[in-house]
Amino acid sequence: MDVMESGLALSLVPDELWELVEPLLPRFETRRQGGGTAPVEDRAVFTAVVYVLTAGCAWRHLPGEFGVSVPTANRRFQQWTRAGVWPRLHRAVLDAHDAAGDVDWSSAIVDAASLRAKKGDL
Repeated sequence: MDVMESGLALSLVPDELWELVEPLLPRFETRRQGGGTAPVEDRAVFTAVVYVLTAGCAWRHLPGEFGVSVPTANRRFQQWTRAGVWPRLHRAVLDAHDAAGDVDWSSAIVDAASLRAKKGDL
């Protein structure tokens, strides 16, 4: 059975989430010098990354059932982080929920850990 057809994979990255994620991911570019292996599908890698982040496990504990090697999952996570995927995905999820009427903007919580403290401010 294809990894993406498994219950775990679909619970981690349902089709509705993937529709938001896919356009945000940078396109894979083949190396000019050639070589290497064929790229692993973005959805499989994204699902593996979501597993590691939600399970709180170390990259080295990524189960092989995802069909993604630890170096590939970690490398893409780093590439996507540098490309700003995570803040854009956060915004896309908020926008989707807002459009569906699922967000009550009259109350909000700001996580102080996500705000940078300026030097010298108390």
